[in-house]
Amino acid sequence: MPLMKSWVDSANDANHPFPLNNLPYGVFSTEGTEPRCGVAIGDMILDVTAAEAEGLVALADYPLFDVPFWNELMEEGPAVWAALRERLIALLSEGSEERTKVEPLLVPMESAELHMPFAVSEYTDFYAGKNHAFNVGTMFRGPENALPPNWLHIPIGYNGRASSVVVSGTDIRRPWGQLKSPDHDRPAFLPSRRFDIELEMGAIVGTPSDGPITVQEADDHIFGYVLLNDWSARDIQAWEYQPLGPFQAKATATSISPWIVTKAALDPFRCDTPTREVELLDHLKDCGPMLYDIELEVTMAPEGKPATTIARTNYKEMYYSSAQQLAHHTTSGCPMNVGDLLGSGTISGPTKDSRGSLLELSWGGKEPITLDTGESRSFIEDGDTLTLKGAARGDGYTIGFGDCVGKLLPALDDPYER
Repeated sequence: MPLMKSWVDSANDANHPFPLNNLPYGVFSTEGTEPRCGVAIGDMILDVTAAEAEGLVALADYPLFDVPFWNELMEEGPAVWAALRERLIALLSEGSEERTKVEPLLVPMESAELHMPFAVSEYTDFYAGKNHAFNVGTMFRGPENALPPNWLHIPIGYNGRASSVVVSGTDIRRPWGQLKSPDHDRPAFLPSRRFDIELEMGAIVGTPSDGPITVQEADDHIFGYVLLNDWSARDIQAWEYQPLGPFQAKATATSISPWIVTKAALDPFRCDTPTREVELLDHLKDCGPMLYDIELEVTMAPEGKPATTIARTNYKEMYYSSAQQLAHHTTSGCPMNVGDLLGSGTISGPTKDSRGSLLELSWGGKEPITLDTGESRSFIEDGDTLTLKGAARGDGYTIGFGDCVGKLLPALDDPYER
């Protein structure tokens, strides 16, 4: 599919993340206004709440965009999702007869503040990237025991905290927790010393389910995708994770990019999951290309200094797709809700410079990385800003997500002080 031309000139740049082919969904405000739903088109945001109020967008007998989140649209189902996309393309395409009505509803991106694009119902994070799982397992158990016995059969995951999911640009506070060094008999309550990121994609459930669903049904239920940073306190995790897995180590924050890129926008970039080393059981078998060719990048910038790209990888490196993760999640009869968020797990490639976490990049702190500034890092230091970037490259156009940014603030001197 080639670039779709828009009368919004900036949307026609081959390298711009928000062409007419994309039309991602977000929530924005401007000075003196309340947050409202918007669609990114080039350097502008179409105020969809206003467009609905003026009758330019009419998808139901009742308003869908009178609230500052996209869950109301999700609840209408895939047919309405498709109808909105079709209508937006008609309004914004080159030669649109309705340009004069739409143009006053455009807001410059530079003057807008972006907010959480949807209300997160529940959050589950997976451990579904093989390179990452192998690297971490090798560090702690050796290469011969790197993958747990179940790993090639099911996408492993844990239930996280929806309350700690935040939008890009939100500062992250270094957490306190129980830490135990190998040379100490007892743990101590201290700020985390090994704070880390995990480069992930997040899939948003748009259709509820109440019982097991197939992989194909799961793919149909996914509304769209965001970049996701699963901030991780590795030292807290090392002490707490046996026998039930991550808990407080993952509860500080999970950052997501501000724009929901719809499945329709990503369809041209579908690709297959890797060749299976062990045949999956029937209910998890692949039923078509359900991963996406999305280039991913992580940068780190010490406070007041330029950023260094520390990793480059691709979403197609995943072993399990989001559809397989969602289908597996439902096998026990677990209901899934509109607005549920599924983290893919860390997306690492096969080379050192494609590892999606500092734990891997520094090999547990034993091999610090060197930034362009000359400074070295094993884990994140106070004042560092981490940025996740993602883009799919089409024929004369780019599908972008908007950066996922977070700056690490120092731990509180007393976490209980009010």
